[in-house]
Amino acid sequence: MGAMAILRLALVFSILTSFSLLAGSSPSPLTELQIVTAERRIDLTSHIVKVFLTLKVENIGEASASEVLLAYSPTEADRLAVVKAAASAGKKKKKSYLPLDVKPTDLPDGPNGTKYYLIHLLKPLGKGEAISLEVLYILTHSLEPFPVEISQSESQLVYYRDSAKILSPYPIKQQATFLKTPSSRVESFTRVVPTDRANTELKYGPYEEQPPFSYSPIIVHFENNKAFAVVEELVREIEISHWGSIQVTEHYKLVHAGARHKGAFSRVEYQSRPNSGVSSFKNLLAELPPRVHSVYYRDNIGNISSSRLRTNFKKSELLIEPRYPLFGGWKSTFVIGYGVPLEDFLFEAADGTRYLNYSFGCPLAETVVDKLTVKVVLPEGSKNPSAVVPFPVEQRTERKYSYLDVVGRTVVVLEKSNVVPEHNSPFQVYYQFSPIYMLAEPLMLTSVFFLFFMACVTYLHLDFSISKIKQT
Repeated sequence: MGAMAILRLALVFSILTSFSLLAGSSPSPLTELQIVTAERRIDLTSHIVKVFLTLKVENIGEASASEVLLAYSPTEADRLAVVKAAASAGKKKKKSYLPLDVKPTDLPDGPNGTKYYLIHLLKPLGKGEAISLEVLYILTHSLEPFPVEISQSESQLVYYRDSAKILSPYPIKQQATFLKTPSSRVESFTRVVPTDRANTELKYGPYEEQPPFSYSPIIVHFENNKAFAVVEELVREIEISHWGSIQVTEHYKLVHAGARHKGAFSRVEYQSRPNSGVSSFKNLLAELPPRVHSVYYRDNIGNISSSRLRTNFKKSELLIEPRYPLFGGWKSTFVIGYGVPLEDFLFEAADGTRYLNYSFGCPLAETVVDKLTVKVVLPEGSKNPSAVVPFPVEQRTERKYSYLDVVGRTVVVLEKSNVVPEHNSPFQVYYQFSPIYMLAEPLMLTSVFFLFFMACVTYLHLDFSISKIKQT
């Protein structure tokens, strides 16, 4: 083989290697799109961080694009609870929104471990076309208390870490980031020119012509005395009875996830001084369905009477007060139970299949649930259960035995971690049920009473007296 042939083969091999490396390192949408304008608004007024992202995406490639990538740092990806997207059209009050499907991808990680989510467009974006996207994503456990311990009389300060520039796999022509804090007390913040501050709002930008994967770390240190209510574990049991009611029992393990309390607790100071324990909370609001009945609230000691229930045609509100106010690091374990009418939540499909339509998530307002388990206990004799949930959950079935059960009841178990109030959306559990099974328990009770009656009659007719032996 001549020298020229060897050179040609080496050149071809190098070109093929370059193409394979490019294909493996960056997904195809990266080279087809650019972001014309991007605006990010970060709401830090609660311990649940909400980020609203507005993008105008333009196709600058030759081929049409049907997907748009969102990029998140590894820390953000671990704390993501919700990612929603919609295509917007129109201006201001006349805007219309079309929800879009958003899912995590199996693409290789980007620079510095960047994770991707994929937005599926309703129709492909042609060459030179643009689309406006509205994205909402929610982060949990993203506010870091500093100092980590405070006394009863101190306010709570927290750190929030992010980037002044929006992390994106596409070039961004113009962008700006706004951060809203709960109060005007901001101890310090990172300055990335240009940076402006006005009252409770920080503005980073505008920044022009930023390349893909631009990142400029910032830290904001500010006051946040909102209730850092975190439910470490919540087990909700929804028991269906075809005799007219649904019984719901919720077991809570609650913790204040803010700066830990140091020193002794003075109840006199807590009640006499308005600013004492400003970062603590002494009550929580639970939003329950309308027409609830038989509501109770108790802990390991017994029933807690410091609760108030308000009901109307749309919802019921239960204001609960633990036995003691919760400071940072303090925990409380309690149970909430109630009943709701069967006809409000159980329905029958055209094919005879029955289904429960109930709300997923935690009824406590502004609360993060680290681990949520929803157990739907179906009536005895139910067959072919299946659950439809609008977001990914782990599903399994188990069996439960109650009073007078013969074969036991099927339990549909749904598990999800990192749950926020946005997960309080309806879900359905479908199952098949024959009405003949409703007679099982009455027949069993009738049989037991009949056998008991016959035993009593037999006993009364028996003669257990000692007869005298006739002497001869």
